[in-house]
Amino acid sequence: MAEKKEIVPPKYDLDAKWDACLDLTVRRFVYSSLAGAFGGLLLFRTPVTRWASVAFGAGVGIGSAYTDCSRLFDGSPAKVTAPKSTETAAPGSTETPGPKITETSAVQEAGTEN
Repeated sequence: MAEKKEIVPPKYDLDAKWDACLDLTVRRFVYSSLAGAFGGLLLFRTPVTRWASVAFGAGVGIGSAYTDCSRLFDGSPAKVTAPKSTETAAPGSTETPGPKITETSAVQEAGTEN
């Protein structure tokens, strides 16, 4: 008897996504740690600062891998958005809502000294 194997579309194949994420994370962690170690050897003299550059490189690698993996799983990392303004213009006015930019007295004085 032949077994029926269901083929899962790549969009829904979690095993492949996890494999890709783990591979990406390990590679970026190792490569950026090595780059941090190399940079630390070239730029810093004390062991503490050299280790700090290795740790910084590892953090950059893990962070970039996290961002790409979250996109792979159809999510997105938390985004910081500006608060929306609730200020509106009066009906019939041609003014746009938002902060008004006015000249300060120093700018006005500088313009009248000519």
